[in-house]
Amino acid sequence: MRVIFTCGGTAGHVNPALALAGYMQEKDPDTKVLFVGTPGGMERDLVEKAGYAFRGVEVSGFQRSLAPSDLVRNVKSVGHLVMAPGRAKAILRDFQPDLVVGTGGYASYPIVKQAAKQGIPTAVHESNAVPGLTTKMLEKFARCVMVGFEDCRIHYQNPEKIVVTGTPVRGDFFALTRDEARAKLGLNDDRPFLVSFWGSLGASNMNAKMLDFFAAEVAAGQPFHHMHAVGASGWAVMQKGMAERPLDHCPGLDVREYIYDMATVMAAADLVMCRAGASTVSELTALGKPALMVPSPYVTNHHQEKNAQILADHGGACVVAEVGCDGSSLYETAAGILGDAAQRTKMSQAMAELGIRGATERIYETVMDLLK
Repeated sequence: MRVIFTCGGTAGHVNPALALAGYMQEKDPDTKVLFVGTPGGMERDLVEKAGYAFRGVEVSGFQRSLAPSDLVRNVKSVGHLVMAPGRAKAILRDFQPDLVVGTGGYASYPIVKQAAKQGIPTAVHESNAVPGLTTKMLEKFARCVMVGFEDCRIHYQNPEKIVVTGTPVRGDFFALTRDEARAKLGLNDDRPFLVSFWGSLGASNMNAKMLDFFAAEVAAGQPFHHMHAVGASGWAVMQKGMAERPLDHCPGLDVREYIYDMATVMAAADLVMCRAGASTVSELTALGKPALMVPSPYVTNHHQEKNAQILADHGGACVVAEVGCDGSSLYETAAGILGDAAQRTKMSQAMAELGIRGATERIYETVMDLLK
């Protein structure tokens, strides 16, 4: 079997494709895989590091601004739009796929559309709660659209095409129980464990609020363990801010540049404070972890706010708007959840009811059905 995966833009678009490609090759080692994305996109590095062949199709979005730089970019985008169909046809002709799967990003559009027009089985996976522009445009061409939650179905014009599969989560996230993970991290008392991290968009603003959060936590006698990931771009500023407070030698407060053992840390967590990107939402629901979410207001089409709202509507997450919140109020909200075991249990159950642990297998079965 020969399969093209087409994706790009964010890791949330690429990782589901990588998970499915690996699963397909486990099932059939003779499966040939090709990834298609934008030549200069971050997807190229992720794909090539995973050992897969990559072909590029230059596709870019349009800017609504009338600024000179954006007008120049829009002219380039028009050129890309004109050239993309020919490039897509050439890739399909050279590789001769039996199946094409798009998982988001502008690069998905020309390949999936051209494959559908040629009668090649096509599928799209949308990891966000509400479809992005590319998915909306491809809905009429793809034979099916796979989504994370049943609640997503209402956002599509062809609900009969929608298949609820969930979004893949790495298998190592399920390797340890909460108690095993706590023991591995050296958490040997009964205090609950808070894990917090913010995405790259707007992270500096949220990390600045965390200094007041840490101060409130220390003033309260550190009623819970806390691990926070800052990110490389804000690490030096955070170190300086903590030293000035001083907060840099407080037992139970573990502030890191990056969390490398995220699977273990998430398994041990009693509450996760984070953004609401598609990959994070998938991990939280699959693990059944309560969340305090501050969706990024900088993401196109308010995707994170819509992702978080589904979790909140089901009772698994508390959602706080970034505008107007501060470190002290965030602390009060987090401490309230961590101090109420019954509430955490209800939130955990609500998250688990939304989660689909076997998402990769469901996606595999769905796309294989297209070939029958």
